[in-house]
Amino acid sequence: MDFHRLGFREDGDEWIVGRAGTGVCVALPPEGALAVRLLASGATVEETRRRLGAETERTVDVAGFVRDLARVGLVSSIDGRAVPARDIASPTLPGVRPRHVRWTLNPLLHGALLTVGVSGLVAAATHPRIVPRWSDALWTSHGTFVLLGQSALTWLFIALHELAHLFTARAAGVLGTIRLGTRLQFLVVQTDVSGIWLKDRRTRMTVYLSGMVVDLAVSGGSLLAMAIFGKHPLLSLMALTGLVAVSLQLMVFTRTDLYFALQDLTRCRNMYGDSLRYLRYVIARSVGRRPTNPLASAGMRVGERRALRTYTVLLMVGTCAALTLAFFATTQVSWPLLRHSFDRLSAPRSWLEAADAATTFVIVAGLQLLWARTWWRTHGPQVHRLLRVAVDTRRRVR
Repeated sequence: MDFHRLGFREDGDEWIVGRAGTGVCVALPPEGALAVRLLASGATVEETRRRLGAETERTVDVAGFVRDLARVGLVSSIDGRAVPARDIASPTLPGVRPRHVRWTLNPLLHGALLTVGVSGLVAAATHPRIVPRWSDALWTSHGTFVLLGQSALTWLFIALHELAHLFTARAAGVLGTIRLGTRLQFLVVQTDVSGIWLKDRRTRMTVYLSGMVVDLAVSGGSLLAMAIFGKHPLLSLMALTGLVAVSLQLMVFTRTDLYFALQDLTRCRNMYGDSLRYLRYVIARSVGRRPTNPLASAGMRVGERRALRTYTVLLMVGTCAALTLAFFATTQVSWPLLRHSFDRLSAPRSWLEAADAATTFVIVAGLQLLWARTWWRTHGPQVHRLLRVAVDTRRRVR
């Protein structure tokens, strides 16, 4: 039996075992980590079973354990036969090597960026005139220029934010993939750096929070510049965009950067998934059903149960608030804007008005379509499975 190149990290009473290159990691009890080490060193399944039995005085299903490890992608071959590889996304910017971006893990850099960001907030508190306002986003009366300018600036912030995650992870030897995703009604760009679980806590926190620090530094730098040189529309727009980006990270119920930091600090393995299962359990209990409590697992720590119950409340309240806001934003802003643009396109008074309406329509409608396409790529297979189950159930009833 052969394993892929694995990393090990002790985490309290468990071990994190996985592949930094692919992000596949699992949490194992000490005997599980020992079994992996024995099997990787050349011990047979039977030899490993006897060794574990002697040390734990329990019968361990090593063969089943190996099958589970192969299923998640940690085993490369069994009895000389290659284990089919899981589909893994190609890393973003594979030519960037750890030595190229080692500087991103320098504490002096982190201190400088935080100093700029915090200094900007202090300057805003002492000089209220530089505090950006929502009206600063309307820097011209031409809606097209407002949308194009804001879109360009937003994508610039997104690029800097995600590259911060990618480069800090790459500096630690972890590959990452930048891709589009959805969180509730939000279309997001996210960087998958799951392999960072194998690194020390300081490195993990640096990767999790690097994007926020960059957003804060750019926003703070803009505020400082306005405190020194006076207010400017571009600087106000940059400060406003950065502050909004940082504030959105507080929405931990949508698995933001702060969510991953919080999940790590509470030592929860899957805070969102476990809380969602617990919420379904609570709802089922409230309607008279008797499901199994997902937090009653013998292997779950008391602190983890407490963290999951707290997060479940945040998940429920935050999701309801976000969906309510999305409903009003769609019905009161997006749809009227699309309808107004369509009306202007139907009977334009000038070519400039037609171009302005067309650009607005393309941007707003394009973002909605991009969200729908991204959501379907992520959840489409699950929808197909649910439909098949519903059809099969209906046929059996007949």
